Amino acid sequence: MKKKIIGAILIVLTVVIFSSVYYVAFHDKKTEEVAMNVETIKLAEVTHSPFYAPLYVAIENGYFKEEGLNIDLILTPGADKVATSVISGDALIGFAGPESAIYVYTGQEEDYLVTFAGLTKRDGQFIVGRTEKFTLQDLYGKEVLVGRKGGMPALNFLNALKNAGIDASKINLNYSIDFASLSGSFIGKTGDFVNLFEPNATLIENEGLGYVGISIGQYSGEMPYTAFYVKKSTFENKRSLLEKFNRAMNKGLEYVSKNEPKTIAEAIIKQFPDTKINDLEKIVKRYQDSDSWLKNTFITEKMYQNLEDVMIENDLLDAYVPYNELVRNLSNE
Repeated sequence: MKKKIIGAILIVLTVVIFSSVYYVAFHDKKTEEVAMNVETIKLAEVTHSPFYAPLYVAIENGYFKEEGLNIDLILTPGADKVATSVISGDALIGFAGPESAIYVYTGQEEDYLVTFAGLTKRDGQFIVGRTEKFTLQDLYGKEVLVGRKGGMPALNFLNALKNAGIDASKINLNYSIDFASLSGSFIGKTGDFVNLFEPNATLIENEGLGYVGISIGQYSGEMPYTAFYVKKSTFENKRSLLEKFNRAMNKGLEYVSKNEPKTIAEAIIKQFPDTKINDLEKIVKRYQDSDSWLKNTFITEKMYQNLEDVMIENDLLDAYVPYNELVRNLSNE
């Protein structure tokens, strides 16, 4: 009887000891995870497109996690809305056309927006028409949905027309439809042509509702089309955090420069669950063939000046803004 009691006690003690060891190990693991100090960054992105493949590669391949960062993407259609989101503190980092940061600066905002990293170096839109084959000359006398006046997509479209020798005054440019509604408006029979990013352009084509034609980026030239910015105070107080972000982005840019479209498409397919892998591969190839992405996040003064030239020419900027104040590169050229 005593042996049975002792045996039972030993079993209970074994369970207690094992449970204690497990709890300590589990608790230590949790403590270790907390000690890693993973920080979540709210990132307001102007649109969700394979045009930004390097960003999604950095997310899906774990480059941000390697730096102790977790990216919380917040879709914020319209560069002006992205800028507002950052200024208000709803997002830490804005990802949009840097023209929105220039507007904030010229508006005398004390804690203005500082661009610290670039991603794309030319326009990523394609002109979608209602007929299968068309040229830029076919836009004459037709209505083109171009998005918000003064926004980067509209500015680059105008610049592309100029570079191609097309008189924009002979085209009915519709600025009244907001960025997020362009596809729906075109599907609803508004306009003869529309400027769209991928995957929206290909989705419309697949539905037989339009045809993807001319790459605007091929005509508009190089400039910092989409970039990352923060408030000046954030840049000064959280520079080490932004350097981590920048390192992850450079890995993403390197990945898309060294891999085939199929490999890139497979890496980012989770970001586009409604897009077929073959379509995504085709889209990535279009952007890769167009030389859309920077080699690293450095934005040159020449590229920035090209942006300002377009803004000045379209009466959206009175004079050049100081590159060294508004651009604080965290990568070397």
